[in-house]
Parts: sequence; C-alpha cells; structure tokens
Amino acid sequence: MGKHVIQLKQSRCIGCYACEVHCKTKNELPVGPRNCRIIADNSNVVGDTPKTEFFFMPCFHCDQPQCVAVCPTGAMQKRADGIVFVDQSLCIGCQFCITACPWGAPQWNAATKTVSKCDHCRDRIDQGLQPACVSKCTAHALKWISLGE
Repeated sequence: MGKHVIQLKQSRCIGCYACEVHCKTKNELPVGPRNCRIIADNSNVVGDTPKTEFFFMPCFHCDQPQCVAVCPTGAMQKRADGIVFVDQSLCIGCQFCITACPWGAPQWNAATKTVSKCDHCRDRIDQGLQPACVSKCTAHALKWISLGE
C-alpha cells in the first residue's frame, strides 16, 4: 500500500467543521484535543468584500517525523504505509512529540494524560474505508488520495 494523504479542495470547504466533529466522535476525544483542525483565515478581501478561506490541518505524516524521533518509549510510530500513530499503551505523557512537531499535530489529552493525533483513522483504512473526516465531509471538500495517483 502506498502513501495516502487527505487533500482539501479549498473552494468547496464551507467551514462547517463536520470533519472535526466526526474525528472527535470517532476517536472519543474530550474537549481540548483536535486531531484535525479547520483554520479560518479572515484576512482576505475580494474587491471590498471580506472573504474567509478555510485550511484543513491534520497530521501531515512526515517522511521523517520528528515526533517519532524524539519519543523515548516508542509510543509514536510510523507504519510502512507512512501513517504516523500513537501506541497509547506505550505513551507516558512526556509531550516531547508535541514540542517536536512543527505543525502542532500531536495534541495533549488531559482526560487520558497521553498524546492524541491524527492517524488517518488507521483502523478504518485497514478495513478499506476512508478516514472519518473525509467520509463525513458535508461539502465533499476532503479527498483521500494516493500520492501515486
């Protein structure tokens, strides 16, 4: 299996946050950690009209993830297909991965006192399904694509 990414067709995103809601629901996340985030940019103006643009910020599953490199217990791992994930049974909550990630992908989960992050819904991927954020995007702005395509 090759590397896949979640791609946003920005012109279709309406900022409904359904991706965030379904991610939090699927991963049973409490208030606080957001494994994927919609960032609203209100700084654009078209003519005299303000225009909001939305950006999707999941984990980018880096080729050489710093979060994996700094994890002292091996809890932060990278699969052969490129998916970076947290083995919750090994996470001691040191938060080194949070500090190391330039994108802010690893998030502190105060309820479990461990780190949470986007893992592309690897359990769904292993079943041939799309990540929850993609499958529940109301505007069909998110796509699950292979980098080989």
